[in-house]
Amino acid sequence: MITLAQAKVGMANKVDQMVVDEFRRGSQLLDSLMFDNAVSPGTGGSTLGYSYIQLKTPSTANFRALNTDYDPNQAIRDSKTALLKIFGGAFQLDRVIIDTSGAVNELDFQMQEKIKGAINLFHYTVINGDSALRPLEFDGLNAMLTGSSTEINTAAEIDLSDANAMDANHDAFLDKMNEFVSELEERPTMFLANNTLITKIKNVARRAGYYERVEDAFGRSVDAWDGIPLVDMRHFYDETSDATLPCVPVNAQGETSLYAVTIAINGFHGVSPVGNNIIRTALPNLAEPGVLKKGDVEAVMAVVLKNTRKAGVFRRIKIR
Repeated sequence: MITLAQAKVGMANKVDQMVVDEFRRGSQLLDSLMFDNAVSPGTGGSTLGYSYIQLKTPSTANFRALNTDYDPNQAIRDSKTALLKIFGGAFQLDRVIIDTSGAVNELDFQMQEKIKGAINLFHYTVINGDSALRPLEFDGLNAMLTGSSTEINTAAEIDLSDANAMDANHDAFLDKMNEFVSELEERPTMFLANNTLITKIKNVARRAGYYERVEDAFGRSVDAWDGIPLVDMRHFYDETSDATLPCVPVNAQGETSLYAVTIAINGFHGVSPVGNNIIRTALPNLAEPGVLKKGDVEAVMAVVLKNTRKAGVFRRIKIR
């Protein structure tokens, strides 16, 4: 297992180290995520598959009376395979633009923006990825958790859309939040949500005494519910529709979801190729011939959930 911080240590290239730090700073999820860096191409080198066992139903214990036997039951496991997916992007600049960019270094600017784009795509896919519908993607939490025992509140909405609704429903939301956390096998590492929902949760948390502030790895203050960080998954720019969408979507009725994950080798974690090349970069050599200079950023990874009780989703929270 390796984290991005650990992967950075093994990199000789200073630019690659800088880019990994930018990914860490730009995403608390990526900074916290553990990667099982054990995947190598299969026969023929055309696939990057990660096989694992998912615990769906745990084994249970019971009391018994004298002269009676236990009713046998077994833990239920599923054999699963996740395929690592490749994502990132490239940019191209005329060398004259690079040479005359002045105070704002155009090469640095384009690299920074490409990193932001890759982070936003990762966030969006962690929630909404569905390889059955879009084969280039890895599966995200929505696909993993739909129909699971840790998908709660599917029947009726809880309205937190305005101050009056907050006054009327904050106790019901508090009860459901406690139920949500109790459904998980252990205390989650973080909650994942959009910014509007996080604002609503902070308001409820302040009323109930659950609001806290914690620090991330870079010393920045992060909002938390009872000490569990509330991570804003931000927005994703969809080129097809020319629209900016929250990575944790809001439906036509103004409802959204709250996700919880426990990051662990036997819970929710990332998978990556053998070694520490989770993220790669390429910058142009300005001394080489050619007027158009290209650079790119690329990541190879996926996420898996090895125990269905180490992640969950709280549905139908009305925020609009």
